[in-house]
Amino acid sequence: MSLSSLPIRIVLVATSHPGNIGAVARAMKNMGLTQLHLVAPQQFPHPEATARAAGADDLLGHAVVHQTLREAVSNCGLVIATSARQRHIPFVPYEPREGASIAVNKAHEGNVVAWVFGAERTGLTNDELAQCGMLVTIPTSEEYSSLNLAMAVQIIVYELSLAARKTTELPVSEVQLATQLEMNQFYEHLQEVLSGTGFRDHTADGHLMARVRRLFNRAQVDQNEVRILRGILSAVEDKRGVSGGGEA
Repeated sequence: MSLSSLPIRIVLVATSHPGNIGAVARAMKNMGLTQLHLVAPQQFPHPEATARAAGADDLLGHAVVHQTLREAVSNCGLVIATSARQRHIPFVPYEPREGASIAVNKAHEGNVVAWVFGAERTGLTNDELAQCGMLVTIPTSEEYSSLNLAMAVQIIVYELSLAARKTTELPVSEVQLATQLEMNQFYEHLQEVLSGTGFRDHTADGHLMARVRRLFNRAQVDQNEVRILRGILSAVEDKRGVSGGGEA
């Protein structure tokens, strides 16, 4: 199976050095991956990005620039964070090889898959991690764990290439994963219903919705299932409207 034929994108968030964007493009092209998405890059396009791309400037020319991560992954069924930082709600991290195998299988089923890399110095924020369904952490030496952005991407795209070569042809799934746009609409709907019932966040850290997101992200909800969930929420709203004297 060719990696270039699969709907897998690399998403770089708030990249500060344009040369790193070019180096990432080169790493991607080495392995046959072509879909580069950039979220609020500090400097792009830039001559240093083109120079560091070393022949992969066609990827830079077709790179899609977004203002927010939410926009960049709105049509994705699976969003994978690549980070050594867990932030306030811990994931159970995957190693690159296992994560790549899952990503390739989901992409082959027709789901758009995004691999997300954070800013060079700070990584992904809490809000950015909350939009991801999986976390992949690259194991490194305890004495020196620092990886630059292009090195990290090179490891991931190599594992994706390896997984694609090992994966046999499978039938495309009839029902795809819900996109992040559909899931965000569900979360907003859920928040409205919870607020309307007077439900309050009693978690110790005040991160109820972040935990709810993590729960449903782990479940990998498909498009039929998210419609069922939205239907349940609508039924709750309708019932409240009847029992509350018409007030929604």
